[in-house]
Amino acid sequence: MIEKPVIQLIDVRRYYLVGEYLVKALDGVSLSIPRGSFTAIMGPSGSGKSTMMNLIGCLDTPTSGYITIGGEMTNGMNEEELAYLRNEKIGFVFQQFNLLGKVNALENVMTPMTYAGIPHKERRERAEEMLEKVGLKDRMKHLPSELSGGQKQRVAIARALVNDPDILLADEPTGALDSKTGSEVMGLFQELHEEGRTIVFVTHDRKLGSQCPNQVLIKDGRIVEGDVFGES
Repeated sequence: MIEKPVIQLIDVRRYYLVGEYLVKALDGVSLSIPRGSFTAIMGPSGSGKSTMMNLIGCLDTPTSGYITIGGEMTNGMNEEELAYLRNEKIGFVFQQFNLLGKVNALENVMTPMTYAGIPHKERRERAEEMLEKVGLKDRMKHLPSELSGGQKQRVAIARALVNDPDILLADEPTGALDSKTGSEVMGLFQELHEEGRTIVFVTHDRKLGSQCPNQVLIKDGRIVEGDVFGES
């Protein structure tokens, strides 16, 4: 029996108006992402890759077409149902970390489990385990302001993993980091993939994207083949 893809987009379009101008951010995209794969969605600024990420992450809804996440059709879901799906099936890692500034690393990682209704003792144990996994055993009590950029991103990755989601969705996760730290964070994503996690890695950095086993190139709202970046 062939397993259904963990992410599937079928003829997806996302249009919106800017003044009187119709922007076709995504224009008829079909894509299947297998469970356990490590996929880079690559393209220059304005290509539509962030729109695709928002749709896969159930942060936005398509103008037309169909999306399934973990075998569930998102079309027709209300906000509460989409929020539940996000919290249960998707872990997010953002370029700017999106950590809570007034609580420490441990409490940041515990936050998604609070929404899931998990008891405090279990939340703490799982958060400690995840921070140790990403190499921050000795930084659990530090505030974000006391951490380097790379350490903040590791906290964000631990937070994304703590509910054991089907999908880890990373939007330019090395964009705010220097090249050395970015390489270290990329190495962590590769380790997570080797454990069998499904990772979607959105980037405009062709060097980083080329390190992912699967690559989806997007330009002008469409999936294309060949060079999407033009001359450097």
